[in-house]
Amino acid sequence: MDNIYLLMIIALAFLAIADLVVGVSNDAVNFLNSAIGSKAISFRTIMVVASIGIALGAIFSSGMMEVARKGIFNPSEFMFDEIMFIFMAVMITDILLLDFFNTMGMPTSTTVSIVFELLGAAVAMSMIKIWTAGGDFSTVLDYINTSKALEIILGILLSVVVAFSIGAIVQWVTRLLLSYDFEKKAKWVGALFGGIALSAITYFILMKGIKGTSYADQSFDLIGGMTISHFLEQKVWFLMGINLLLWSVLSYFLMTAIKVNIYKLIIGVGTFALALAFAGNDLVNFIGVPIAAFQSYEAWMASGTAATDFSMSVLATKVPTPTLLLFISGMVMVATLWFSKKARHVADTEINLSREGESNERFQPNVLSRGIVRLTMLISQVTLLAPKSLRKKVDARFRKPTLHLSKEKARELPAFDMVRAAVNLMVAGILISIATSYKLPLSTTYVTFMVAMGTSLADRAWGPEIAVYRVAGVLNVIGGWFGTAIIAFVASGAILTILNYGKSTALAVLLFAAILLLLKSYISYQKKTKEIRAEDSLRKAESSSIQGVIEESAHNIANVIKRTNRIYTNAINGLARQDLDLLKKNKKQVAKLAKEIDDLRDNLFFFIKNLDDTSVRASNFYIAILGNLTDITQSLDYIAKICHKHVHNNHSKLKYNQIKELKQIDKELETLLNNTKEAFDTQSFEKIGLLLENKQYLFEMVADKTQKQVARTRTEESSPKNTTLYFSLLLETKDLMKSTINLMESYYHEHDSRVKPARLEESTF
Repeated sequence: MDNIYLLMIIALAFLAIADLVVGVSNDAVNFLNSAIGSKAISFRTIMVVASIGIALGAIFSSGMMEVARKGIFNPSEFMFDEIMFIFMAVMITDILLLDFFNTMGMPTSTTVSIVFELLGAAVAMSMIKIWTAGGDFSTVLDYINTSKALEIILGILLSVVVAFSIGAIVQWVTRLLLSYDFEKKAKWVGALFGGIALSAITYFILMKGIKGTSYADQSFDLIGGMTISHFLEQKVWFLMGINLLLWSVLSYFLMTAIKVNIYKLIIGVGTFALALAFAGNDLVNFIGVPIAAFQSYEAWMASGTAATDFSMSVLATKVPTPTLLLFISGMVMVATLWFSKKARHVADTEINLSREGESNERFQPNVLSRGIVRLTMLISQVTLLAPKSLRKKVDARFRKPTLHLSKEKARELPAFDMVRAAVNLMVAGILISIATSYKLPLSTTYVTFMVAMGTSLADRAWGPEIAVYRVAGVLNVIGGWFGTAIIAFVASGAILTILNYGKSTALAVLLFAAILLLLKSYISYQKKTKEIRAEDSLRKAESSSIQGVIEESAHNIANVIKRTNRIYTNAINGLARQDLDLLKKNKKQVAKLAKEIDDLRDNLFFFIKNLDDTSVRASNFYIAILGNLTDITQSLDYIAKICHKHVHNNHSKLKYNQIKELKQIDKELETLLNNTKEAFDTQSFEKIGLLLENKQYLFEMVADKTQKQVARTRTEESSPKNTTLYFSLLLETKDLMKSTINLMESYYHEHDSRVKPARLEESTF
């Protein structure tokens, strides 16, 4: 039985490494987004700065490990075997929960997850102990550090509201003073802003960096015999004043003498500071539990006492974490930062929610988001009471530079400017510093995310056309946060119960299941990423002339024709073989195609704006093309859905003759679509005319199959569902053919109208 604890230690070591990887993938969003979103400095520089911050923060994080040892439960109430089961349940739950959120691209709080996992496992073990001893369940509070748990919950609520509000207020005031022409302001204005931002960030580095080291509790004569920790807490305004003066003077010197962009410097220093804080504060979330388990194991082995009799009061004492372990952890975190694709996926969520103008909105509006937007618009009407001249001056400060770019080109611009990025970093640093000085628990994820959302709102990044999507996104993320706490508590408690009663067998099964789930998640994510890269996506038109539109659209049409061919064939094959999985995947392919065509339609405004004055005719042609593509996807959507519904509901299989006739139609349609795709791929538009000559044959074929089904229905057909499905397929196939031929005719006529004048000019010459 004793060997099980050694196996647990080994398993926890591997789980710690895996947890570091998934944890960094989730929390990189906290310190990378402002720099990445503003594109103020190169991505490589951002990564180097963040890596240095993480490495230093990890080495200085020893003092934070006490949270896992005694911050949530009272260790003296548990025996060694019980503590080990608690720690195993926590780590298994944590790695699966964080990986799930990373795969979804949703930032969550590693602090909240680890706290509620510890709480859930400790409560479950306490209940088991009480039930086994026949005690009173009300005594469960004796096992739990209830005051700490309550502080964490209040910290969640407060950090969400306070961070959003303060971020919005500071950004509004900053934009009012600096406007969007901040780089044209006087040098002293930039120097003052740099002084304020850099002094706040520097104090944040002192609070979160030095306080985590072993030097924080040492006293020095230079600061009046106080400890560094006490000095930082007592001399806040003195330190801030000195910092402000020094950084303001230095900023002015750098701007005038060396021509340094002070906003880029702020973003670089701020990124370093948040990376330092992340590693120093959140490393406990990943390795705190395994290290506490290892130290518990060492104490138990030295005691010579049975695992069921060895009290874990030893965890109540402060034990320093070996620097080597901290260094190794820091290196794993740095490596993950460079190579994790999921980290970029999570970062994209926050950047897109705070982006200026439109983005690839991944969240759909809901009742609550619409209600909040309507309420906000009503409240905003109060501003109309202000004098008109004042409103004009304020609006002028928030007026963005006008750039006539396509939607796709607009997305390549920075998500927000350097002022907002600097405010994000400054406000997040200040709030985390204040909370640290008052020993208030909070989540760095919550603070950084909500500050970014608050500054976005104040900066008028959420216009009326996108506000419901952005608010829905914020609500989804916040809902995920609270969901994290509930899921972590319940799942950790459930796994603890299984481990407690199943012992070594349950441990082996759970570890094997965790490995399988992680592998499945990794393979699924990689497969999804490859599919997105492999699938030809539709290109948004950016040409300003009719000829350019014709050439650009040819790629899209060839793409749609190819996918139409595949989708229609899969629908018929899936129906013939009663293959529900194929039909389900087919529905997803249609939805993806429809979404891409919707994106093309959304780009129509930018396309028309970009046209030359002499090429306005291109807009009519492009609109006609989009209409035909939309009709094609609507027909495919209907065909895919009715085929899936028929098989999903277990209706009787189509008759042999019906399948045979559908295959004949599919074969003829496939020939037409393949030839059409080739014509558009090679831009041999004159071939379209030859293909159109065969259109009547296709319509006659469908009409013939319709007449045959009418005859079957009157004589031998006995299934109303089959008859309905077959006629629906024939009618929708006919509509699909019409839309495809209309598309070809539009293209052929436009091409023909351009070729004939050229030929006439050549013959005249």
